[in-house]
Amino acid sequence: MTNIPTDLLRTLLAVVDLRSYTKAANSLGITQPAVSAQIKRLQQLVGTDLFERNGQGVFLTARGERVVARARRLLALNDEIVGLGAATTRSDLIVRIGTPSDFVASVLPNVLGRFRRDHPDIRFVVRSEPYDLLLRQMHMGEIDLLFGLSTTRPNDARHCETQEAVWVTGNPNAEIEPGRPVPLVSRGEPYVYHRHAVKTLRGAGLDYEQAFLGSTMRSLSNAVIAGLGYGITIRRRADAVGLTVWDNGPLPKPAALHSAVYVRDGGAREIYEPLADQVAAILHGSLDTQQRAFSGRGVASSSAA
Repeated sequence: MTNIPTDLLRTLLAVVDLRSYTKAANSLGITQPAVSAQIKRLQQLVGTDLFERNGQGVFLTARGERVVARARRLLALNDEIVGLGAATTRSDLIVRIGTPSDFVASVLPNVLGRFRRDHPDIRFVVRSEPYDLLLRQMHMGEIDLLFGLSTTRPNDARHCETQEAVWVTGNPNAEIEPGRPVPLVSRGEPYVYHRHAVKTLRGAGLDYEQAFLGSTMRSLSNAVIAGLGYGITIRRRADAVGLTVWDNGPLPKPAALHSAVYVRDGGAREIYEPLADQVAAILHGSLDTQQRAFSGRGVASSSAA
């Protein structure tokens, strides 16, 4: 009987979720050759190639996709068994939430506050990091809920809605100088809005320069309003915080983004799922109204340029 070590499966999921051997190595705290060796060992154990290469990069084979789906289920069961040993009770439950967006962070405390009034024994830990890192952490069982934006439509999210991506500007009459790089306002790598803006510009043969690199959504919003450069966000969010959408500007139209709400496999799903549903109702239903209401209570609004 062949047994597959769970560390090999966790390495596989890290490579798949981060789409890079190098990023997977960094996230796991090992070297890239070690990642390659573990993937090679896993392929030997399952008796098939999991990845194939073409001119655009490395992709899962059909069998690789089936292995990944089962690896996620197996690791979820592994984590559930480990959790049983901890004898966690409802009064001990900590819900771990990941989100890369300050906007969600401004809305989230209100949702959590209302939820905790119905479940007073539950505590929350919220972390804000880049989407790809959080996605890997969720699949590794390190966080329970994830709210974020993706450039590709996910197939394993509990809730997902396509969002129109737009350029925002402080001056709708501005012009882009021919031959000059487009001044970009963003949080930089590896955040979704930055990568989406760079991909959009390069797809149209345009260069860019990082005119303003900010660490918060409010600072980015202020930089756009001040005319330091242009950024990408979703239309709903731009309208909610009063940013000017550059509909008729000279920059290429960005592809749509996808806002997703994930719930990890296993754990206290009777708690995770209703909380995820409440957050999705705000993000995908009445986000503009909720944002104005929260701002009126003194919660700082922000944007996602």
